[in-house]
Amino acid sequence: MGRNFSSETERDKRFFITTPIFYVNAQPHLGHVYSAVLADASARFQQLQGVPQNQTLFSTGTDEHGQKIQQAAAANKSDVLGLCDNVSERFRSLFDSTNVGYSHYIRTTEERHKKTVQSVFKTLVDRGHIYRGDYSGWYCVSDEAFLTDSQLREVTLPSGEKKLVSAESGHPVEWNNEENYMFRLSEFREDLLVWLKDDKRVQPKRFHQQLLTWLEDELPDLSVSRPRSRISWGVPVPGDEQHTVYVWVDALINYLTVAGYPDLTVWPPDVQVLGKDILRFHGLYWPALLMGAGLEPPHSLLCHSHWTVEGEKMSKSLGNVVCPWESIQRYTSDGLRYLLLRGGTPHSDSNWSEKQAILTLNVELADTLGNLLNRCTAPSLNPSQLFPPMSPEYLQQLPDAGLRLVELLNDLPDVVAKHYTEFNFYHGLEEIMATVRQANVFIQDEKPWELKNQPDRTKLDSVLRLALEAVRVAGVMLQPVVPSLASQLLDTLGIQQQQHYRSWQALSSVFDNPRESGLLDSHPLGPRRTLFAKIKV
Repeated sequence: MGRNFSSETERDKRFFITTPIFYVNAQPHLGHVYSAVLADASARFQQLQGVPQNQTLFSTGTDEHGQKIQQAAAANKSDVLGLCDNVSERFRSLFDSTNVGYSHYIRTTEERHKKTVQSVFKTLVDRGHIYRGDYSGWYCVSDEAFLTDSQLREVTLPSGEKKLVSAESGHPVEWNNEENYMFRLSEFREDLLVWLKDDKRVQPKRFHQQLLTWLEDELPDLSVSRPRSRISWGVPVPGDEQHTVYVWVDALINYLTVAGYPDLTVWPPDVQVLGKDILRFHGLYWPALLMGAGLEPPHSLLCHSHWTVEGEKMSKSLGNVVCPWESIQRYTSDGLRYLLLRGGTPHSDSNWSEKQAILTLNVELADTLGNLLNRCTAPSLNPSQLFPPMSPEYLQQLPDAGLRLVELLNDLPDVVAKHYTEFNFYHGLEEIMATVRQANVFIQDEKPWELKNQPDRTKLDSVLRLALEAVRVAGVMLQPVVPSLASQLLDTLGIQQQQHYRSWQALSSVFDNPRESGLLDSHPLGPRRTLFAKIKV
């Protein structure tokens, strides 16, 4: 078909990022928060890079249709919509509690979404990409999906009986014969390969390669409906009330709903954040459905791995599921965000450890950063309570520890921006903390507690300014990660909300152009507060 897809250079000053919408058959967990915080940190970083907030579309929400929701409501002896209302509100409340600044919160039970689903489905029918046919195959109720032979594995039960299960989820499958609407997925193999030619289309690379491997395998047509007699809780197929639109097709179309389909003001999404368990749906089915509807597929996918607990998979049966609300209570909202972005490695599963969590927050936020801020703003060293000026003479004769600190500060904006852009926030935070540690080394070497006894404060002011410059830079760069804590830090430095010194642009060329960058100027500090209270073990 010879399709062309947009490249990075063609993007304008708008930013559209999505999380998956989360299924309401169970309560929110740590992995949901991780997806949302990853997307939120990226959106905040883009705004620091100059994208206006009113030009940022950041969507999240809940997936509320399908067989599992019917079953969950029946098991709880509750009204289906009532269950959806309750759990959806839990997700919204959790994201609000973790400072996730979404612009759109979508629920698939909304009437506007139902209209979008039926409109897109009809478009696919009208364009000849959906047909009606008999379908036989292995169906996984838990995954709500038909699976090919390559997606199955055989397991032996304790009774000795052999049973087929989903290779990915481990859930059992059953043979099913039914009449369904089918999407001609097999016709889009070449277009999908063209879309995936851009090696930055899917990050990290291992997941890009996974999609290419799947495309080497069979690519059967996709069943995109279920008999309404079996699944009534969902969107009816337009023109055929006997069938319900497949829950995954329904769910994926949420991204079009939030973008205002059919009058799309921004499309395609710049980044779609998702967990590795739903890569096939977002990396094969979704772009093919969009191509079939005459729309451009997402610009990029960020696929992240999962969280384990003390090296084991989170499981209700093991009793090791981390409760996000308890984590907020213990570590604070910013503390939890920091732990997820500091410890989360998108390319491989990340380990959650209570002991390591406390150690990380106490060492990095309370001690390394918090104590440096506290020390340099203390009335005993800084009685005038100023963000003090740097002496040009001192800048010309910096000691080795100061030279190393300036070198790190000069390199940091580009280094951290690269890591943040690639969603490797953990690498960016490593670099920030290494720089703050060097600022502490510099303070230890220069001994400001001795300099304060000298009648001339020029050197003391310069030492404090260089250390506080490192704190300011850290504060600016931490805004996407820990927005409340970073704002408090910058407030303490007397840097007002809308001031240029809070921007990413103000991090460059500070030492190359000290006069223009304001390095030689001073201003009053703000109120002093504990940046991050140490967590008791």
